[in-house]
Amino acid sequence: MAGGAAQPGAELLAFAGFLDSSPQPLAYGYGRRSLRELRAREFSRLAGTVYLDHAGATLFPQSQLTNFTKDLMENVYGNPHSQNISSKLTHDTVEQVRYRILAHFHTSPEDYTVIFTAGSTAALKLVAEAFPWVSPGPESSGSWFCYLTDSHTSVVGMRKITAAMNVTSIPIRPEDMWSVEKQDAAAAGNQDCQPPHLFCYPAQSNFSGTRYPLSWIEEVKSGHTRPMSVPGKWFVLLDAAAYVGTSPLDLSVHQADFVPISFYKIFGFPTGLGALLVNNRSAPLLRKTYFGGGTAAAYLAGDDFYIPRESVAERFEDGTISFLDIIALKHGFDALEHLTGGMENVRQHTFTLARYTYAALSALRYPNGAPVVRIYSDSEFSSPEVQGPVISFNVLDDHGRIIGYSQVDKMASLYNIHVRTGCFCNTGACQRHLGISDEMVKKHLQAGHVCGDDVDLIDGQPTGSVRISFGYMSTLEDAQAFLRFIIATHLCPPHGQQLPLATPGEAGAPPTGSEAQDAVPAIVATRSPSPQEDAPPDARVWNNSLTTVHAVGLCPPLLEATGTQLTPSEKAAGVPDGDLGSRVITNLYIYPIKSCAAFEVTRWPLGNQGLLYDRSWMVVNHNGICLSQKQEPRLCLIQPFIDLQRRIMVIQARGMEPIEVPLEENSERAQICQSKVCADRVNTYDCGEKISSWLSKFFGRPCHLIKQSSDFQRSARRKHGKDQPACTTAALSLVNEAQYLLVNRSSVLELQQQLSTRCSV
Repeated sequence: MAGGAAQPGAELLAFAGFLDSSPQPLAYGYGRRSLRELRAREFSRLAGTVYLDHAGATLFPQSQLTNFTKDLMENVYGNPHSQNISSKLTHDTVEQVRYRILAHFHTSPEDYTVIFTAGSTAALKLVAEAFPWVSPGPESSGSWFCYLTDSHTSVVGMRKITAAMNVTSIPIRPEDMWSVEKQDAAAAGNQDCQPPHLFCYPAQSNFSGTRYPLSWIEEVKSGHTRPMSVPGKWFVLLDAAAYVGTSPLDLSVHQADFVPISFYKIFGFPTGLGALLVNNRSAPLLRKTYFGGGTAAAYLAGDDFYIPRESVAERFEDGTISFLDIIALKHGFDALEHLTGGMENVRQHTFTLARYTYAALSALRYPNGAPVVRIYSDSEFSSPEVQGPVISFNVLDDHGRIIGYSQVDKMASLYNIHVRTGCFCNTGACQRHLGISDEMVKKHLQAGHVCGDDVDLIDGQPTGSVRISFGYMSTLEDAQAFLRFIIATHLCPPHGQQLPLATPGEAGAPPTGSEAQDAVPAIVATRSPSPQEDAPPDARVWNNSLTTVHAVGLCPPLLEATGTQLTPSEKAAGVPDGDLGSRVITNLYIYPIKSCAAFEVTRWPLGNQGLLYDRSWMVVNHNGICLSQKQEPRLCLIQPFIDLQRRIMVIQARGMEPIEVPLEENSERAQICQSKVCADRVNTYDCGEKISSWLSKFFGRPCHLIKQSSDFQRSARRKHGKDQPACTTAALSLVNEAQYLLVNRSSVLELQQQLSTRCSV
C-alpha cells in the first residue's frame, strides 16, 4: 500500500478471503457472462459513477432501449380499443406481455390476472377502494385492515380509505408477527360466512432490506396465524415492489391474493407503469364504482345503467392503457434474461455484494476501537432468504455520535457516489430502528423537518439514515469504491499515511487536480464604505442602489494570487483612488457564471442582489437543467472576466478561443425561458447560439448559457421571528440561498494544511 500501512481497522476487506471464509457458497457475476464487459457494453454511462440506489430505481441496459426503439420504428401500434390492423397488433402484443409477466412469477392466466396500473402505489389504492369491506353493525364487528409497521407510505395510506368506510385499521409490529402463536384453523369456524379482513406486508423492507417470510401468506390465509384474533376470513396483500427487483417470486407456491409491483424497480424502464397481480379466486370479490373508457360492456348516458366487462383486467383498467410502455416490458424481460440468466442469479449476485459490504462496514473501527457505522438490520446478512441487497446505516464519529445523513450524502456526491438518505417513505421502520417515538416525529415536524428534506439531526438525534442498495449490474468495484469513500472521509490516518483510495478518474475517486477548486480566502467584516464615496459615474451601468465593496490585504495571500491589480475595466467602474476606508476584506471573488471559476477583484460595485453580476449566469443542459460541478467537474475550467467599461463578459477555457457575451440582454432578441434554482422558479433568457455552441464543444454535449432576466425578482426564503417584518428578505440572483458567501481565514488555513498534508504523501 503506497505511503505506508493504514491504521488498524481501516483496511479494505479482501474479497477473495471473504468468499473463502463464508460458511455458505456465494456467487458473484453470471457465470461465463463477463460482468466487466456487460458494464462496458450496456452501462457505459456509469463510467466514473458509483450508483448505489437500485432500491429507489434500477438502471436500464442500452440493449433494452435500442431494441424497444427498433420495435417502435418498424411497427405501427394503434389504440388497442380500436378494431383496425394496428390496434389488433397492439392488443395481441399487450396480451403476450401479460403472459410473459405471469410466467416471470411462475404462474399462469388460470391462477392470476394482470391489471396494469400507473405503479405499485396505484395498485395499492385500487385494492383499498375495491376490497369488499364490511362496516361494523349489530350482527358483525366488521372488517379489519392490518398492515406491518415496516411498510411503505403507500400501504399505510390505505387506512384513509378504510377509515371513510368505518373500517378499523391496526398497525402490526414485525416482532408481534414473528412471535404470534400458531392456531388451529378449525377453531376459526366457517370463514366464508364471516367478514373479510386484509393483512398487508412487504416481501422486503425498503428501509433495511429485511425479507419477511413468504410463508406468512398461507399461514394467514389458512387461519393458522392471525394478525388479530377476530372472526373472519383473512386475505393477504404482498407488497412485492422492492422484493422482485432482485429476487424471483414464485406465485405458484406463495399464492397471495394481491401483489402490487412497479416495473422500473426491475428493469429501470419504463417508469410510471406497474401492475396488480390478482389471484383469480379473490378477483370476484373486488367491487368497483367508477367506470372509465374501455371498461364497460354497455351503459346508458341518460339512465343509471352500466354493465362491466367480464374480463377482470378490462374491468379495472380505466381508459387507454399505456400500451407503448407495456410493449417496452417485453424488451425488458428479454434483456434481463439474456444478461443475467434469470432472477435467481440476480438474487445470488446482489446478495454477495451486500454481504461483503456489510462485513466490511461492520469491521471498520476508529483507533479507539469505536465503530465507524451503525447498521440497521434484523439479520446478520446470513442468507438471501432473510436479507435483500440493501444496507441502511448511519456514520458515527469516534465518540459514537451520529454524523447527519445529509453531510454524508454531500460528501458522497463529491466522490460521484449516488446513495439514498432519509426514511425512504417508511416512517414505521425508521422509528423502530432509530428509536424515534411518535412524540419525536411530531416534535421534528414542529422544528421544520418534513419527509424528504435534508434536516438530518435534531437535538443530536437522527431523523433518518443512509441507504445503499445493489442491482444486477452492480460490481465489486462499486462496493469497494464506496468502502474507500467511507475510509477516506472518516478514517484518515495520522502522519499523512495514505489509505487505499481509487486512482484519479476511477469511480469513487475524490476530486483532484482541476476538479478541486482553490481555497477561497476569507471576508473579514467590519463596516462598508460610504455609498457616496464610490458612486460610479456611468448611470447606464449602475443604479441608485449600488455601492462599492473594497478588498484590502490584511496579511500575505494564502496562495499565489494573480490578477489582483486594478484592471482598466475596474478603474472604469468609477471607484476613486485614495483612502480605501476600513479594512474589511482580504480577498474578493466574483463568480459570474454559477459553478464556474472565480474572478478576483480588489473593489467591486454592489447591487440589490449582492455583488454586481455575481452568479447572474448559469450553464444548463439540453433539458434546461442547471449543471453543477457534481455532474460536470470541468465547469471549474471555465474562466469568466467582467469588463465593465465595454459591458461584456469574456469567457476563456484551455484549448478554446475566448468568447464575449453582453452583460445585458437585448430585450428585442432575448428568448425568455423558465428554469429552477433550489426549487425556486426563475425567469431567464438564453444568451444565444454562439455561446451555446462554444460550451457544447468544450463539454462534448449540448449546453446553453442562460442569465436571470433583469425584470425578474427572486427573494430569499427566511423564517421570521414574531417581531421581525417579512419585508427584510433579500433579492437574489441565481445563488442557492444567500447574496454573499463568507469564509473565515482560519478555516481556509486549516483546509490548506490538510490538503498539503494529503498531497505531500
